[in-house]
Amino acid sequence: MELAIISAIIVVVLALFFDFTNGFHDSANQVATVIASRALSPAAALIIAAMADFIGAYFFGTAVAETLGKGIVDPRVLQIGVSGVLVIIGAICGAILWNIITWYFGMPSSSSHALIGGLVGAFVVGWGFAPIHWLKVFEIILIMVISPLVGFGVSYFFTRLAWRFAQWSTPKANEVFKKLQIFSLVAQGISHGTNDAQKTMGVITFSLVILGLYSPGSNSSMSIPSWVVIICSLALSLGTIIGGWRIIKTLGAGLYKIRSIHGFVSQIASSAIMYLTATFGFPISTTQVISSSIMGAGAATRIKMVRWQVAKDMAVAWLITMPSSAVLAGTIFYILNKIF
Repeated sequence: MELAIISAIIVVVLALFFDFTNGFHDSANQVATVIASRALSPAAALIIAAMADFIGAYFFGTAVAETLGKGIVDPRVLQIGVSGVLVIIGAICGAILWNIITWYFGMPSSSSHALIGGLVGAFVVGWGFAPIHWLKVFEIILIMVISPLVGFGVSYFFTRLAWRFAQWSTPKANEVFKKLQIFSLVAQGISHGTNDAQKTMGVITFSLVILGLYSPGSNSSMSIPSWVVIICSLALSLGTIIGGWRIIKTLGAGLYKIRSIHGFVSQIASSAIMYLTATFGFPISTTQVISSSIMGAGAATRIKMVRWQVAKDMAVAWLITMPSSAVLAGTIFYILNKIF
């Protein structure tokens, strides 16, 4: 039992560190537009985003956590024991390593892709292909592919619509959009927390079940312990308030000159998509949805306004994230398994 508790502590610490890196990695996605449009100062934007992240993570359900806790692999069908947790440790370490690599180079890659890729890679190396619910994995990947396309389309449409009304307005409309961006930032932060912090909650709960330290019950749902919800919400918020400044520069200035109208529309569009998918338990890439919504808003103003080479580089980072984190996680698990 002591070994199981020690293993649980290691998993929780690693998972919270991933949650923290997720926060500072994704903070750029949330605040880049409000900073670029000068709607808020960087410090104020990060504080508001962090508070909204906590509210979304703590108060708005755990459907995504349940998907990660039993959707890819149900821990109740696996052998309980400390050795099984090495797979989870490998998965988390692979995702963390990829987050750090992409943060260092300023690439807005997906923490969700990194975690899911890490889980699949470590599961395959550790337990083989059989325990994985491949249909659920396919559904998750499909939603991850579709959601940024929807984000681009919705943002494009509403930006065009907003420009239609704005052409008859005075320059004061820009100030109105700046104020509206504060509310859209809160909405985006809440929907971001609802989606991203819950992924870590699911991984921790999965590990506790494998270690025999927690029994989620015999029904089809998997309840998340309240203390797991609290610590994951706090870790994500802490990472958000510290901020990923390298990525803020890429999103805030790299794509195009963002105005308040672009920021407001892209935030509202991405918030709606993130909240809806979280309600149905799909762990989408918030990075992809927010970034594609920003692109859609810019393209609606003028196609050539967007620096498509930067967008192309971001798309490449998205494509390689899942397989790269899967390879990293599988390799780390293999090494750990040889050592222990």
